[in-house]
Amino acid sequence: MSATDTSELSAEDIAKGEALFKGPCVFLRGVASIDGLPAEGRPEIAFAGRSNVGKSSLINALTGRKTLARVSVTPGRTRELNFFTLGHKGELVLVDMPGYGYAKAPKSAVKGWTRLIGDYLRGRRALKRVFLLIDARHGIKPNDRETMTLLDEAAVSYQAVLTKADKPKASELEEVSSEVTAELAKRPAAYPQVLVTSARTGMGIPELRAAIAALADTP
Repeated sequence: MSATDTSELSAEDIAKGEALFKGPCVFLRGVASIDGLPAEGRPEIAFAGRSNVGKSSLINALTGRKTLARVSVTPGRTRELNFFTLGHKGELVLVDMPGYGYAKAPKSAVKGWTRLIGDYLRGRRALKRVFLLIDARHGIKPNDRETMTLLDEAAVSYQAVLTKADKPKASELEEVSSEVTAELAKRPAAYPQVLVTSARTGMGIPELRAAIAALADTP
């Protein structure tokens, strides 16, 4: 299966994803330190990525809400772990993580975010998968690899999601997808399929919703 192949998804899978994200999406809390984490119980999925990768735009596209995650021209706006419940029964928790790799943020703030992210990833049993966002125009960057190594060492399952896929040419997109797929194949905690998305055009949004909804049923 190629990086962009979604042939294994059924109409039922797509429908489950759509139903989950048509339900309520409620802000639970923002967490600035590890002792502020909500009690574990429901399955959690998290979104991680470099600053300015388009994380907020993608989360808003998934939920069909324009202001759920704050979109800013200033990278590094998200400075907490933001928890949201998804679905009519709150059956899944979505976690919006602080962006990494923004050099202009104060060093003390970056250090604090890095520690918080590391502590969360290493110790959260409810966390079923991290969706690691990678800019389709640039591919994997060194700080993406640092995060991948952290996830591998913590034995946390993660899946790459290419963002802004409407920006590069089709041939460039396929090349980046292939490169990302090849690198992930060498990583012990990486999920093999790469999802390709565009918050602007809606490309890949139903498939990403389906992938997330499937994790709501994971024991």
